[in-house]
Amino acid sequence: MNTNHNFAVHRIKNKFHQQKEGVVTNKYILLYQAIKQCIVTVELPNDWVLPPTRILADELGLSRTTVIKTYELLQLEKLIKAKMGSGNTVNYAKSTPKAIKNISEQLRDKHLYPKISQKGNSYLQNINLINRLPNNNLAFRPGLPPIDVFPVNQWKKLLNTYWRHIKSSGLNYSQSTGIRELKNSISNYLNISRNIKCQPDRIVIVSGSLQSLYLIANTLIDKDDAVVVENPLFPNVHSVFKSSQANLIPIDLDAEGIDINQLRAIENEQPKIVHVTPSNQYPMGTRMSLKRRQELLQWASNNKSLIIENDYEHEIANTTESIPTLYSLDNEDRTIYMGTFNRLLHPSIRLGYMLVPEYLIEAVEALQEHSHRFVSPSIQVVMNQFIEKNYLYQHLKNCIEVANERHDIFVSEFEKVSRNMYLQEKPFSSFHLIAHFKSSASIDHEKEVIKQLNQNEITTFSLSKCYVGEAKQQGLILGFSSVRPSILKRKVAKMGTII
Repeated sequence: MNTNHNFAVHRIKNKFHQQKEGVVTNKYILLYQAIKQCIVTVELPNDWVLPPTRILADELGLSRTTVIKTYELLQLEKLIKAKMGSGNTVNYAKSTPKAIKNISEQLRDKHLYPKISQKGNSYLQNINLINRLPNNNLAFRPGLPPIDVFPVNQWKKLLNTYWRHIKSSGLNYSQSTGIRELKNSISNYLNISRNIKCQPDRIVIVSGSLQSLYLIANTLIDKDDAVVVENPLFPNVHSVFKSSQANLIPIDLDAEGIDINQLRAIENEQPKIVHVTPSNQYPMGTRMSLKRRQELLQWASNNKSLIIENDYEHEIANTTESIPTLYSLDNEDRTIYMGTFNRLLHPSIRLGYMLVPEYLIEAVEALQEHSHRFVSPSIQVVMNQFIEKNYLYQHLKNCIEVANERHDIFVSEFEKVSRNMYLQEKPFSSFHLIAHFKSSASIDHEKEVIKQLNQNEITTFSLSKCYVGEAKQQGLILGFSSVRPSILKRKVAKMGTII
């Protein structure tokens, strides 16, 4: 019997026997009343598939004719609907059941419950900082690689192989910081692709950069501890550190990256952490020079601070000329290196990693044990195979070629249709571009443009939202790489008419 049918039979059987204890009447009426009560009290939710007449008849000791007659009554009352090939389903989507309503009414009086913690309220207040739009529009959502070229069949075969050969022992709990095989593969991959030499034990497997930031913030930051961030920055970084009740110190950018003179001017604040995106500063795309990287490491050493090197699009930003990472230049083990596969493969994979200083490993692992526990071992094993079989390198090469082609098409098409905005001039080094307003624009105007685009199934993020404090620029952050050329051209034309 179908599992859904099992649940439905259990509910209906209980109600049916309760009805039998009352006034004796025709059995099909008793069954009708039992099923109706299950539906109107949402014990059987809308669209739930009811058991076939034969199964329900056998379970209740009734004739099939009785059950058929009951279903016909329910159909007449439009409580269920019959669909060819799908059987009978519940057709009742009225308001929330009374019991749940009563609880909702109680919730309005917050004095009946314990107070939410300061940190809980802090996360609540800052949730609007996160870039999170509940839609499926690919055009022109930033942060997406060319997801249409992901080798789904390769991944599917690896996953099928995993489940074909898994032993029962492999279904047990795994190490919270990640399985050894994947750590080894990532260690080798980073050595070859980024000249980063690290011990696998220093790698922590996470679901993405947001989890990495959450773990670090909760491991290191107490209320009012100083944290330095680039300004502008990725809004999710802003949200995590602000929610952790840190004292955020925004530092502007110059042509070489984070402004070292401004950093030196705030040394008396004793920052615990400085967060940077040196390969491809988000969102402006500034690349931190080698000289600035060395200056930043010296500054961190002088101030006993840690550096978070968020290297989210390293491969894309270093296609032509590579600059050594801060991590590889660091001789004092004070750099936390963050990487993610979500922006290189696809966001739904939920897989990233960070390299943690030795003195922090135990504390980070303890926090992970208490919260996220671990990323699914099956995903980790498949990712390990994806790296070992050289699929990752092949896919990244394909991604960069496809994204570069779409970048050129986007730029060309945008310049044809947009009279009121212009694209920031920079070579292909990221999966997004910034469109600036040609004349001065207010934040309200920027919001209205984004709203109008969203209503026309075009997604874009706000540039002004990336600033801590007063926004110094308004504009649109546009992701182009996940949109096929034919759709890309049509969407850019539509965007041009709206702007």
